[in-house]
Amino acid sequence: MSEQKLLLPILIVPDPLLRKVCRAVTPDDMKRVKTLIPQMFATMYKAPGIGLAAPQVGALLRLVVIDLAPEKVPTPIALINPEVIAKSEDKATREEGCLSLPDQYADVTRPSWVRVRYQDEEGHKHEIEGDGLLAACLQHEIDHLNGVLFVDYLSSLKRNMLLRRLAKDQKERKAR
Repeated sequence: MSEQKLLLPILIVPDPLLRKVCRAVTPDDMKRVKTLIPQMFATMYKAPGIGLAAPQVGALLRLVVIDLAPEKVPTPIALINPEVIAKSEDKATREEGCLSLPDQYADVTRPSWVRVRYQDEEGHKHEIEGDGLLAACLQHEIDHLNGVLFVDYLSSLKRNMLLRRLAKDQKERKAR
């Protein structure tokens, strides 16, 4: 399959699908999920990004893909039905962005460490834990599965400024 056929359109805020809670992936979904995973990775790498959740490409399934090393050694991981099962009380603040809010960034405070349980494509259960960028990315992508965006962690003033700037940028892009 050519790269063009793999690429999926990324939904942009305020698309209502981005605010929906995704349903769990069931065994009946696995054929679709196994097709979706390479499409999501191709779309994420092309964007470029380090994480992508299924609702961002219009699939309301609990599925995320992550690769924190797209320019160095690729370390792709697909997480089916991921859930945070432990998190630190310590918080960390780092700048976040999102492929569904292109060119918009803000500091977000989250737990500095998380442990996530998920399934792989074969249905085997795994756990991954991480701090730093990995912890933020895992939480950010799992938030998408619950209809939550990083801007929801901002004050209403900052959130509204960022969303207005995004709307203006999108309008200018369409005008070109």
